Amino acid sequence: MTDDEPYGGGGGMVMKPESVFVAVEGVLGSPPACPLILLTPQGRVFTQAVARELAGVALHLEDDAQSDEEPHRLALLCGRYEGVDERVRQHLVTDEISIGDYVLTGGELAALVLIDAVVRLIPGVLGDPSGAIDDSHASGLIEYPHFTRPAVFRDWNVPGVLLSGDHARIDKWRREQALLRTWQRRPDLFETALLSEEDREFLASLQGNKDLQIEG
Repeated sequence: MTDDEPYGGGGGMVMKPESVFVAVEGVLGSPPACPLILLTPQGRVFTQAVARELAGVALHLEDDAQSDEEPHRLALLCGRYEGVDERVRQHLVTDEISIGDYVLTGGELAALVLIDAVVRLIPGVLGDPSGAIDDSHASGLIEYPHFTRPAVFRDWNVPGVLLSGDHARIDKWRREQALLRTWQRRPDLFETALLSEEDREFLASLQGNKDLQIEG
């Protein structure tokens, strides 16, 4: 059996320490030769900043591994049921991450979210690397809206500024859209976002206009 009832009673089953240790050490060695991340609701919240941190760790380990026989890596441990025996946390895991304040049956889906967010930040993974730079949360803000052809669809027009060819105006419009959307939908992000004086002036102009739409 890989799980058992919790000491002290209570519902659910707990992953037994020997099962986890044998599995991890069988793959990674003893002690594990790389960071081991437990996906758990008790972990630090996964954000774009954490994704960048882990991508940096992965790149650093990859560089270090060039002259080694054994590859370096990040390893993910997925909990199940009521979680894992606390001794796994205390003596095996090096980090704990949560993807949000909700409960899943297991950590596998959380691991997939983490993998996708981290891997796309590694150079060479995306066909267009600027995509990872411009995405929502990459700059600390919600991303600006995107439009593509046709310019008119069911009488709905693409903002004229995007058709102007004036890249300075386009950049300004996109920045203001990102600021506006963040202000309307995720104002909490401003606590950590890097804002210029021009950004702050624009945000000050929005006060009292929560439903404002910026026309192109």
